Order: sequence, then structure tokens, then C-alpha cells
Amino acid sequence: MEIRVQSQPFDAGAELNQFTSAQSSVGAIVSFSGIVRNNSAGDLRAMEIEHYPAMTEKAITAIAQQAQDRWDLADVLVIHRFGLLHLDDPIMMVATAARHRVAAFAAAEFLMDYLKSRAPFWKKEHGGHAEWVAAQQSDEDALQRW
Repeated sequence: MEIRVQSQPFDAGAELNQFTSAQSSVGAIVSFSGIVRNNSAGDLRAMEIEHYPAMTEKAITAIAQQAQDRWDLADVLVIHRFGLLHLDDPIMMVATAARHRVAAFAAAEFLMDYLKSRAPFWKKEHGGHAEWVAAQQSDEDALQRW
């Protein structure tokens, strides 16, 4: 299991290739990469992501361990960035490896739902004006299925 909370960009393709090459005896690898997209007003210039380092990595590690145990995963990779990010910048990546695709997909979705709604990050959109991003009910609803 590897959890990285970092300010620097990452190459999702290279990360996936490295993750894949480290696996053996798995039948499925699932990955998801999130990028900065424009907001509904269409005026986003940047997104600022803040976190409390001592809490963030510990919280993500705990939920990744829960996913690894629940779906009997061979491996998990979570990368999440912080700092000032611009449109089309990579924000995060999740990769899961398991013997079967159902487990790899379910674990990746579980991790994504957690990262979206519970991971201790605070996001501020910079566009027409700066505004902290509020929790979305749809994200909370998605987390409830687990």
C-alpha cells in the first residue's frame, strides 16, 4: 500500500505502469485519476487545496487499509495533491489490484467516495471570486452505499 499526499504533479500513466509492474498473481487492476474541471459558473481559474498533514495521510491510510481488508486487495495506491492547482491539473489518483475485477472496481469506488466526502481536505475555488467548496449531498449519498 502506498499513500502519497503531495504538492508536486504526477504522471498518472507512469504511476499506473509502475503500480502494475509491481503486481503478481492478480487478475484486475483498476485506476481512476481526477483532474481539475471547470465549475458550474465556468469561471474557475484555479483550485486551492489545503490539508493538515498529520491528519490527512493517517486518515487516508486507515481507509485504504479498510478497503484492502474488505476486498482482499493485493495492493492500493492513493495519490492526492494539495496547493494551488489549475484547470486540467491532476488532483488525485487511486489504483487497486485484486484477484478479481469486481473487488478491484468496488474498492476503487469506495476509496473515491471516501476521498470526495470524508478525506480531510479543504478546497477553495478561485474564479470570479474565491469561495470554499461546500460538501455536496450527492457525495454524501454515494458514501452511504458502503
